[in-house]
Amino acid sequence: MYCSSNSPKHHSYSKPPSGIPHQPPKKPDMAAAPAEAEDKLAMADAVEEIMRLYRSLPPRPTIEEVEAAISVIQTAEAEEKLRLEEVSNLKKPKGLPEELFFVLQEGKRNLVLMQGYEQRREAVHVVDLDRRFHVFDELIQRASKVVYGGGEDETQMRISQVGLVEDGVVDVGLVKESSVEKLSEVLAHKSSFKGGLTSGADTEKLSLIKVASLIESSVKNETKALNLQGRLMDQIEWLPLSLGKLSDITELNLSENRIMALPSTIISLKSLTKLDIHSNQLINLPDSFGELSNLIDLDLHGNRLKSLPSSFGNLSSLANLDLSSNQLSQLPDTLGNLTSLKRLIVETNELEELPYSIGSCLSLIELRLDFNQLRALPEAIGKLEHLEILTFHYNRIKSFPTTMSSLSSLKELNANFNELEAIPESLCFVTSLVKLNVGNNFADLRALPRSIGNLEMLEELDISNNQIRVLPDSFRLLSNLRVLRVEETPLEIPPRHVTKLGAQAVVRYMADLVREGEVASRPVKKYGFWLWLCSLLRPRQKKRDIEGTNGEL
Repeated sequence: MYCSSNSPKHHSYSKPPSGIPHQPPKKPDMAAAPAEAEDKLAMADAVEEIMRLYRSLPPRPTIEEVEAAISVIQTAEAEEKLRLEEVSNLKKPKGLPEELFFVLQEGKRNLVLMQGYEQRREAVHVVDLDRRFHVFDELIQRASKVVYGGGEDETQMRISQVGLVEDGVVDVGLVKESSVEKLSEVLAHKSSFKGGLTSGADTEKLSLIKVASLIESSVKNETKALNLQGRLMDQIEWLPLSLGKLSDITELNLSENRIMALPSTIISLKSLTKLDIHSNQLINLPDSFGELSNLIDLDLHGNRLKSLPSSFGNLSSLANLDLSSNQLSQLPDTLGNLTSLKRLIVETNELEELPYSIGSCLSLIELRLDFNQLRALPEAIGKLEHLEILTFHYNRIKSFPTTMSSLSSLKELNANFNELEAIPESLCFVTSLVKLNVGNNFADLRALPRSIGNLEMLEELDISNNQIRVLPDSFRLLSNLRVLRVEETPLEIPPRHVTKLGAQAVVRYMADLVREGEVASRPVKKYGFWLWLCSLLRPRQKKRDIEGTNGEL
């Protein structure tokens, strides 16, 4: 290293060992110093320029963001291929000119290609940006070799920005060390891509590349729960294949988006126990969906599902299943394999029947079948001894299964808006009933079972909009009844002014009538209500005359 002008002019040196000729030390070549200093300053200026160029670049994508972009591209290409095959397999409708069909097909093909381009655009940008940074990396490595010169030991260098010039003499070593430091700063710069997932508010709508980035970061952080409820941009109709990397995740919420299909890799989520995909546009599920054997809670309501894969029966741990508001016309027979199932919701579909195997779901506690096209319930339903809630309003059911009396745990039964013609006496053996709704069966339902008084725990009863005119004697035994709905039902016993006083007023009225012996035990159907009422007021002989007259007619 060159010395400053204040350094001593005479240099002391130790005597060389014997055998080595004595030579005085060489004096520094002061003339070469300015030229070498000028070269090093030029080198420092070049490093500064390289830094300026590099720092003018956009932020560099992280490794996770690049992997996410590659996953998006692969998924988009696979999706595009499938859609192009669908377009190619279109069959020309009869009577449609060939040329017009060609235009239609090409239009669909170009739309698929355009959508694929849009879906890949951001991901392609990330990958391309990463490639450009690799080019800069190579250039900076070349510059570093020039700065390092003869390969001096870097570990001995002490980087400093101070003391480059002292008393007009340039310290060339410090210039080199400073250049190395600056190049190191450049290499360490730009480690976060602005296009990636930010830490913004949870309400931020995510693009496909940001979803993929979030998946990558979740994998890295070993995330156990991921919530994407309503967070995907409307254009996102599918998820990247990298979703399958979330092997440690236990809860996944994808609800309230516009997802049309789940990636086949979802079966890799072996630790998943809760999956919520409600309010999307799913048309079907992957054939191997049943491999999610640890799934306990599954919410699929509000989609466009028309069927379930046969593997669905392999979800042996499933306890809660919501399939409501889809387009299901049938359930697979393998449904009976779901022996852990406690809650099954299939309301608002197009079901015409239930599989007989439903009787094997012995853990079932709640079964909701409302708003379907059911005409009957299978007799196997009587095997569900733990069932507490059974609702099937707005169907076309005409009668109860004969096995209903076996539902010893049933607390709530809702059968309104059906076509029930009668309520079997056997239902009155279900003494656990707390709520019973048989309203709105209109002209079909004309009487309650005579032994309805056995339902001692009954608290709510709805018989509105039926043709019931007389309550049975045993109604007086419903001591816990607190809600009675009889709107638009032409009750005559008890009279309407009594029903307006509430459920217990009706119970007391019926008790009084029985005590006074004014309630006849004969069925109303045999003679009609008015003839039955007249028989209470006229002598028995006159009543026989009326019967004889009716016989002659």
